[in-house]
Amino acid sequence: MVVYAGQGDARRSLSLLWRAPGAEPAPRTGRSGPKPGLSVDAIVSAGIAVADSEGMAALSMRAVGERLGRTAMALYTYVPGKAELLDLMHDRALAELPSEFDGSGDWRAAVTAWAEALHACYLRHPWVLQVSQARPVLGPAELAAMEALLRALQPAELPPRRLRGAVGALWQFVRGMAGVAAEARDAAAATGVADADWWTARSAQLAELAPDFAERFPLLTALESGGDPDPQERDREGFRSGLAVLLDGIARS
Repeated sequence: MVVYAGQGDARRSLSLLWRAPGAEPAPRTGRSGPKPGLSVDAIVSAGIAVADSEGMAALSMRAVGERLGRTAMALYTYVPGKAELLDLMHDRALAELPSEFDGSGDWRAAVTAWAEALHACYLRHPWVLQVSQARPVLGPAELAAMEALLRALQPAELPPRRLRGAVGALWQFVRGMAGVAAEARDAAAATGVADADWWTARSAQLAELAPDFAERFPLLTALESGGDPDPQERDREGFRSGLAVLLDGIARS
């Protein structure tokens, strides 16, 4: 499932993202005083809670309203619709990232810290990975994450063309690795078969049906023989070693 950001009213969406004056209505007062708990921030938090617990497919203004104990109609005064809400949720998730990554003068350490923080953010909110990067949200947190990476890379003194390539490669590497890890984590729940059981069954079948597997694929066999048998640890090691290879390439640019 791919969702495109920026499909709502551009002016309203950007005004809410950047908290422009007047973007959020003042609290409404009823006969019994102000109605508590309803604001743009509360609606965004509820939207994230829905997506985190039930997935992107379950996200709707109605579901968010139910989580807040309100009707969907009550939300539209604050957020025009689901499209604008998604932009706000995406940016809020990325706001969890630190604004600075101190490598104490070591740009590789700073970039590694940035990559690990983004990877962890994606795994906390895997629905974010379904928001296409073709059209950015252009919110302050999204841009701050990019600025933080550029700041971490600054000591590498890359020329502009190389810098753009490095930023794109790093961001997409983290996003891709997080996507695979998130899918692997969800596979057991979706299929009813644990990762270890799936691999054990398939390995046994391959050994029976392709007894010459090692002769046909010697390099692949050698590569896999030294790997960690724990799929999650294998994913973590793949992330660390892949990032190191990328950083080696950037260092030689």
